[in-house]
Amino acid sequence: MDKPLKNPPPYAITSVDHALRAAAMLQLEGGLTVSQVAGRLGVARSTAHRLLAMLVYRDFAVQGEDRVYRAGPVLELAAHSQSAVSRLRAIALPHLHRLMELVEETANLVIRTGDSVRFIASAECRQALRVGSREGMVFPAHRTTGGLLLLAELPEEELAEVYAEERYRDRPGERPDLGALRRELARARRGGFAVNRERSERGLVAVGVPVRGADGRAVAGVSVSMPSVRYEKDRLGTLVATLAGVAREIEGELSA
Repeated sequence: MDKPLKNPPPYAITSVDHALRAAAMLQLEGGLTVSQVAGRLGVARSTAHRLLAMLVYRDFAVQGEDRVYRAGPVLELAAHSQSAVSRLRAIALPHLHRLMELVEETANLVIRTGDSVRFIASAECRQALRVGSREGMVFPAHRTTGGLLLLAELPEEELAEVYAEERYRDRPGERPDLGALRRELARARRGGFAVNRERSERGLVAVGVPVRGADGRAVAGVSVSMPSVRYEKDRLGTLVATLAGVAREIEGELSA
């Protein structure tokens, strides 16, 4: 049986959520000021300052002489390095915000590592009922839109290696049905997009397309997530076209 869906806790602690999101931003982006963190989290500067001070105290962040906060020693990823992921994220983030404005839903960017995907950027929409930011979160690849798109790029032998039975010896219930997964990946390859209907979280629908590097291979997935009550199948074509346009713009900057 598959691993249970990832659902938000029934009694979410807002201050903890803000601190974790701030840590993820520092890890993924690098240097941020108090004002930037406050704006991204939608909190007062005084609140952001207290959050960052606690992250510094626990070594999740450091503050430089320029008063800019950066990832601390606890966060292993040096987010301010010029890595491929850092560059991808920096290029994509403005496009995600524009995508969010266009469709009025939360926009995301994911990358794949093995059988998991990590959300490296999110632009959370402003609607009262919305899908929250997934920035920094990790999900099983086969349960997410971006993950399906990236898995669909793999040759058959590489897909079989990712989901080899011995890799799941200690967690057999998390291994997907490969026959069903192959059929779904074939549909994603043919259509050039994927749809996730409550596979990663109840009440959530996501639609996504791949983002390709200069060599033509998919390096990430860009998607929009929305409450299932707001998803209209008649909008699918428009959503896919909008996503494809944004993906092409990201690809253009990546190639440059």
